[in-house]
Amino acid sequence: MMAFGLIALIAGAASALMFASIISGALISLVLFYLAPLPLMVAAIGWGPLCASLGGIAAAIGLGALFGLPYCIAFAVTVALPAWWLGHLVLLGRQVESAAPATGTSAAPDIEWYPVGRILLWIAGFATLTTMAALLTLGTDAETITGTLRRGLMRLLRATDPQTSGEASQFVDAMVRIAPAAATIAATMTLTLNLWLSAKVTATSGRLRRPWPDLKTTELPQMTLVVLCISLAFCFTGGLLGIVAQIATAALMMSYALAGFAVLHTLTLALNGRTFWLGSTYAAVVVFGWPVVAMVILGLADAVFGLRERYLRSRQPPPLPTP
Repeated sequence: MMAFGLIALIAGAASALMFASIISGALISLVLFYLAPLPLMVAAIGWGPLCASLGGIAAAIGLGALFGLPYCIAFAVTVALPAWWLGHLVLLGRQVESAAPATGTSAAPDIEWYPVGRILLWIAGFATLTTMAALLTLGTDAETITGTLRRGLMRLLRATDPQTSGEASQFVDAMVRIAPAAATIAATMTLTLNLWLSAKVTATSGRLRRPWPDLKTTELPQMTLVVLCISLAFCFTGGLLGIVAQIATAALMMSYALAGFAVLHTLTLALNGRTFWLGSTYAAVVVFGWPVVAMVILGLADAVFGLRERYLRSRQPPPLPTP
């Protein structure tokens, strides 16, 4: 029990230090800030959600005591809560009866683990929550939020280039319009990366209690497409509701992009030089960014037309003729 509590405190302290490093303003602190959920996620997956919750509570209280209540709340909402809940979902499973063997003996129950696609939806939800919470610290209506963002970006530009021209104002206006969606995309990708890294760490150490999932089969629930269409429609309403809809749409689009990568891994199974083409695709997305649109389209196309199912069915050998 003492070792359990010590692991929780160490994970919480590591996450708190990585989260608070952003105060230094150093470039490396931005990387540490985005990786802040990683220690708590490792604790949640390797030692259970209770371990992550204890570490998260201790870390939040420590940050609140040192830096004030806003840091405590920000850490709890953006780091501790997602790490605890996503770690809980990774370990969530239920027993299902397997097919009985031919001998007539009772079959041992199998475990059905929580689907990866649903975990992606939770990640999208947390990304939406954290981005919207951050924007609400700037104001409670759309005009105040956009005005605060615009003034902040203008100050940043003037600090780097005092001779800021009128064209910079148009650039700032464009940045303000895409800032909520860009922040949501960053939150979605970093949460996904943290969860993948934490699962890899626990699998390597032998503490992962579920088998490694076949990520090529990752798919989102069918109702996700309906929610995306509704969210996309609300993007044109304007005001605070429009901002919330833009954030939710960006998060769901990134979920479909991740599903698109799973589709790509399936459709290239028989391709010569598969590793090269997959590596080139990942490199293009990381370096340029915009090719991720192709992954979104691929994920949406699979959701509508069932590309993976058709491809796998076409690769199956034809049935033997009946005598």
